[in-house]
Amino acid sequence: MAAFGVLDEIVDTARYPLADPDGSDVREVVRRARAELADSGCTVLRGFIRPELTETLRAQGERMAPHAYYEVEQVNAYNIPLDAELPQDHPARIVLMRGNAFVPRDRIPADALIHQLYVDELFQRFVARCFELPELHEFADPLAGLCLNVVAPDMSHPWHFDTNEFTVSMLTQPAEAGGVFEYCPNIRTPEVENFDDVRAVLTGSGERFIQRLELLPGDLQLFRGRFSLHRVSPVSGARQRHSAIFAYTDRPGVVGTVERTRQLFGRVLPDHLAAAADVVRGDRLLD
Repeated sequence: MAAFGVLDEIVDTARYPLADPDGSDVREVVRRARAELADSGCTVLRGFIRPELTETLRAQGERMAPHAYYEVEQVNAYNIPLDAELPQDHPARIVLMRGNAFVPRDRIPADALIHQLYVDELFQRFVARCFELPELHEFADPLAGLCLNVVAPDMSHPWHFDTNEFTVSMLTQPAEAGGVFEYCPNIRTPEVENFDDVRAVLTGSGERFIQRLELLPGDLQLFRGRFSLHRVSPVSGARQRHSAIFAYTDRPGVVGTVERTRQLFGRVLPDHLAAAADVVRGDRLLD
């Protein structure tokens, strides 16, 4: 765990005094975050990182980016095999091109700002409060728990659902153009897939479901990506789009599937193979 002295140097404590969790300022931040998460499944804490550190944040991400696994491939919004036996009109039959890349956790230095935030217990407790949970656990996946999402020019991160229920992310470098975060708030629930609505979005007739979010470097985004279909729109210009993804769950032991891990990182570890026989999930939704 990072000492609060270190966290205090990273977070803009004038706006987010995490060391005083019972103070009125933090209570108000938590109240607003809870309300927005309940309404749309998404909230953004603007300027969470000290403004003087946004260039450090960007530069660290730029140094990590070459370690990303790049492979343009065909996927679907559920990240399940394309040859799965499904009805002809099932939205998982709609093929998307995934061109984004991920730097895995084992290639992110321990002294990087995003790693110090991810493992810090004060930060985790604050995020748990925002999600109205008694506690959060780091995603047990040794590759996907913390990663840097890299979207190169002319590429995108296509429509998808997250495996884990709670995702925390932070833009570290914006694209010159494009690269907009788009999402469909609560388009499915733990009980109902709402395949017709998902299909509408994937086929271009579901504009009514889509919201768009402008993010700035150092903004902290809390998101329920398990239930809200989302993507990063195609990037244009000369600069890559980088964002850190901090993955947490409300129970221990959650590890990504073998299929999805191979898609994202080009490799699997013994942890993924062992977890395949004993999947830990809180619902029966497609992945």
